[in-house]
Amino acid sequence: MIRTLPLFAALAMAACVPVTEPEPKDACGASGSQSLVGQSADIIAAMTFPIGTRVIYPDTPVTMDLNPERLNIIIGRTGRIEEVSCG
Repeated sequence: MIRTLPLFAALAMAACVPVTEPEPKDACGASGSQSLVGQSADIIAAMTFPIGTRVIYPDTPVTMDLNPERLNIIIGRTGRIEEVSCG
């Protein structure tokens, strides 16, 4: 019984660890901008986006940090919008 006491104590402590909520799948609102995919990148100049939005052209260096609330608009080599996503 005394040998199992530390095991029970460890299990009780593990139950006290706070659980973090998963990030919403569309925290940046990318689903509302999917109609941009396939459009010419020129359309972006006439639009407004949330602060922090990244418009990523080919060969543009970007940080690799993940921010689920940041909107990314990826432009392909053809000058068309290829992807709108969070990250």
